[in-house]
Amino acid sequence: MSAVNDTKFQFTIFLLTGIPGKEDVYLWISIPFCLMYVISIVGNSVILFIIKTDPSLHEPMYIFLSMLSITDLGLSISTIPTILGMFLFNSREISLDACFAQLFFIHLLQSMESSFLLLMAFDRFIAICNPLRYASILTPWRLSKMGLLCVLRGIVVVLPLPFLLKRFQYCQTNILSHSYCVHQEVMNLACSDITVNNVYGLSTLLLTIGLDSLLIFLSYVMIFKTVLNVVSHVECLRALNTCVSHLCAVLLFYLPEIGLSVIHRFGNSSSQLLQFVLGYFYLLVPPL
Repeated sequence: MSAVNDTKFQFTIFLLTGIPGKEDVYLWISIPFCLMYVISIVGNSVILFIIKTDPSLHEPMYIFLSMLSITDLGLSISTIPTILGMFLFNSREISLDACFAQLFFIHLLQSMESSFLLLMAFDRFIAICNPLRYASILTPWRLSKMGLLCVLRGIVVVLPLPFLLKRFQYCQTNILSHSYCVHQEVMNLACSDITVNNVYGLSTLLLTIGLDSLLIFLSYVMIFKTVLNVVSHVECLRALNTCVSHLCAVLLFYLPEIGLSVIHRFGNSSSQLLQFVLGYFYLLVPPL
């Protein structure tokens, strides 16, 4: 670290943290992380391979699923190696630039995943509420444009985050509470006024994950309203059955994400264990 003045120092690295008090069992803790990493990579790769090679799966639902799998692959690759390095080799140091790059990709991929879950909800909404126009609305050209818009939205919203963090000095502490970097944590380590970052971070959360979750909720309100008007009980269950896996994915993604964001901003030391659990859950379980 380099001196800023006689009383302050500018840190050039951050120190990652595993699970305090469990250092003696880090090797055993790394085993399930390794298994989750391998299963996530292999599983999502198999999904992409099957969708690509089977012409019968070249439909909107499976195209959106392939977008989701690509995002989950990126999320696993950008986070789990750092976590494994921490638990297997006690590799705690990460440079500021590497940390900023990692948090950019984490937040970008999470924004994209939220968008793709919204597109999948839109797909179910059209399929159930307007089935006769399904093929004419979700054309391949529109699917590609929708996917591109989701990526561009994520880049535009998340790109300012590392630059806003880079202007700070980190001179109070450089110890993160997780074995990866996210904006909320790095922001709180700065020894400067973080009001702009706090407002922008909360705004991006509301405009991406918050807005997407609201639209998904409204789409399912319309879906349930349409399904309940179906006379046949069998047809009603068949329609709902096509939404079950998507609803599970939505709950696995949004509940830990929203919970962790709330804890980072409004939590206290009493919620530290919950913060650890949610912190690893929301990164590792959705791709798995």
